[in-house]
Amino acid sequence: MLEKLGNIGFLANFGKKSSTLLGVDISSTSIKILQLSPVGNNYKLDNYVIRPLPANSVVEKNISDIDAVGDCISQAISILKPSIKDAAVAVAGSAVITKTIEMNASLSDSEMENQIVVEADQYIPYPLDEVSIDFERQGLSERNPDMVEVLLAACRRENVDSRVTALELGGLTAKVVDIEAYAIERAFTLLSAQIGSQDEQTVAIVDVGSMMTTLNVILEGRTIYTREQMFGGNALSEEVQRRFGLSAIEAEQAMKRGGLPDEYEYEILAPFKDTVVQQVSQTLQFFFSSSHYNEVDYILLAGGVAAIEGLADLVQEALSTPVRIANPFENLIIGSRINESLLKNDAPALLIACGLAMRGEY
Repeated sequence: MLEKLGNIGFLANFGKKSSTLLGVDISSTSIKILQLSPVGNNYKLDNYVIRPLPANSVVEKNISDIDAVGDCISQAISILKPSIKDAAVAVAGSAVITKTIEMNASLSDSEMENQIVVEADQYIPYPLDEVSIDFERQGLSERNPDMVEVLLAACRRENVDSRVTALELGGLTAKVVDIEAYAIERAFTLLSAQIGSQDEQTVAIVDVGSMMTTLNVILEGRTIYTREQMFGGNALSEEVQRRFGLSAIEAEQAMKRGGLPDEYEYEILAPFKDTVVQQVSQTLQFFFSSSHYNEVDYILLAGGVAAIEGLADLVQEALSTPVRIANPFENLIIGSRINESLLKNDAPALLIACGLAMRGEY
């Protein structure tokens, strides 16, 4: 039988919110844990916590020190004090192979699973005992109504197991191992209301994290393109550390709270903003060159870098495309334990955690 990836996560029915999971986003530099609760056809953000990870415990989204990550999760949980311990976590899209295949529509799920096991070597370039696999039925084939399109996803088992183990060390139970792009798709059901998105619009979500920039282009609620490239806010932090002789933690605090010398704004921050604009433009050019699109209708900036004041305006001016900072919580009920001004700054970095917390009905 298949070693399941963990129910690859597609867009949940937005009107069906009978349960949620803790969303746990393990990035290269931090752990983000978020709890939602369903309130009618909406959500309430109960609480969230962001904890920095020890250096090099996660390298390019691969966990290299499971104990350190597990300890960080445990610390976060002791602060968050969530009412549930079941969680959803995600692997990076670059760690996953996806392929759409056609299968007989009359097959049951178990029959499909058996057939995939037999034919797996046609689709997956790894031995079956080294990967976790999952699949989900899509719509009927346009070419043959007797066939159904099936999305197959496979990930090296070590990437899945390391996340499951880290959650267990932190006191949580991994109920779902999702894929980051699908978590973002799910969170997009909240973002689309923020920008008044329509089905025929193409929306580019550019997530500029600490180490990596990820582009997800969404059309009709589904990701049609995704790309990762090495660039992130650590370049800004490292320059502040070098210029002013600060530790990594001191630099992050100084950039958030202010108090750096005037030269920071003009000699460090302004050139970094220009570099971000260039990176966003370059990332979109990769999309345009590999598709029939030559523009997008909307850009949403996500990730910690998105909160930098004035950055969205610079991107909009340079690319002549409407730009907003991604905030999935704009229309949600906010719990009394949450500092709303701090949330506004953190919101763009919580997209994946939010989409994971929305998973429910696993």
